Amino acid sequence: MWSMVVLVETIGWLGSILLIGAFLLSSMDKISTQSPVYQLMNLVGGVMLILNSMYYGALPSSFLNLIWSGIAVFYLAIMVRKNRNTKPVA
Repeated sequence: MWSMVVLVETIGWLGSILLIGAFLLSSMDKISTQSPVYQLMNLVGGVMLILNSMYYGALPSSFLNLIWSGIAVFYLAIMVRKNRNTKPVA
């Protein structure tokens, strides 16, 4: 059975991979920073890193990732709002 430490470490590593992956893919022009995929990768990765850093009491890292995730939520909300406004009415 997994211990809590192994679970928290796994969450942290997966979060790191998501954030690095989003940055790499956008740097390689594989995804746009204006895409929902990019913002979701940042949101999920940031939340995973919040869980990891809170577990270890790393408040500066938790704060950074809270802001990071908040930015992703903000831009995802803008994307949803724009998408709703551009759909044709049947």
